[in-house]
Amino acid sequence: MINFTVGPVQSSDLVRSIGGEQVPYFRTAEFSKIMLENEELMKKFSGAEDEARVIFITGSGTASMEAVVANTLTEQDKVLIVNGGSFGQRFVQLCEIYGISYSEIKLDVGKALTEKHLQAYENQGFTAFMVNVHETSTGVHYDLHMISEFCKRNQMFLVVDAISSFLADEFDMKEFGVDVMITGSQKALACPPGISMIVLSVKAVERVESNRPKCMYLDLKSALKNGERGQTPFTPAVGILRQIHARLKEIESAGGVETEIKKIGILAEDFRNKIKELPFDIVSESMSNAVTPLHPLTASANDIFLTLKDEYGIWVCPNGGELKDAVFRVGHIGNLTTEDNDKLIDALKDMQKRGLI
Repeated sequence: MINFTVGPVQSSDLVRSIGGEQVPYFRTAEFSKIMLENEELMKKFSGAEDEARVIFITGSGTASMEAVVANTLTEQDKVLIVNGGSFGQRFVQLCEIYGISYSEIKLDVGKALTEKHLQAYENQGFTAFMVNVHETSTGVHYDLHMISEFCKRNQMFLVVDAISSFLADEFDMKEFGVDVMITGSQKALACPPGISMIVLSVKAVERVESNRPKCMYLDLKSALKNGERGQTPFTPAVGILRQIHARLKEIESAGGVETEIKKIGILAEDFRNKIKELPFDIVSESMSNAVTPLHPLTASANDIFLTLKDEYGIWVCPNGGELKDAVFRVGHIGNLTTEDNDKLIDALKDMQKRGLI
């Protein structure tokens, strides 16, 4: 089986070997050391300031999205949300649940965010901006330079879900003025699902400390306090945190985040060049290195997903809802090679010969 989805993705031999080990007890100095190193490397790879903090949540990316809404925003905030797909919609739902006032910039499938979209919201009293910088459901990667300048002009607290773009695309918290970055273990970090991470700027930490969220498990004040000693408030996914540690070290020894981004970029470019001769349109106006969203011109996207899975031993990423038959996605993150790309292209060409696409 070759996995071209956008999470969980294929892991390195080192990461997989740790998954087969007995899980150790974690209230120890040894585990605390691992966690403190995890925090430092996450800060380094995200371009966070020295005084920034990192919180590790045992839960998917949505758990951290909810924790951020609950802990950094209040009913006094006025939030602007980019909603270009199912994950942008998730921020909308969370603000509704927590009674946070918001407006949304609703984008059609595959459409990029532009200056024109933002102009109507200049100097309108918005206090925070929330964006899934890579809307994974459609493959659109938003212009973070443009968003950053808008937020700086309007003095807005900037929350970025970088779950599927972290380590795949350029990202620097200090440069872009990002206050909160969210990511997950199962994307370009290429570990099993189960851990999500929140990187908080000093400003974000101050918001957390002054807020009183109506939750216990997702109370980030408790997580920050425990994190000072390299621990978590509750039992974490210890095995995955050890795998994350190995993977972060692996990335560091291979040349760091720049090398990782370059590697994923090469895989994406290689695939996009090879797919040109097949009957697909690329959906997105602006793409991440992490994934290529494809619209089949002659077949159902879901049928292609099922045939690749059942007859060729290849996973691509399907969609649900109105996009189920219109768009499937090919990921370029995880332990993949250009030779793997060739195997997918060969399978698609064989399906074309069989009249399936």
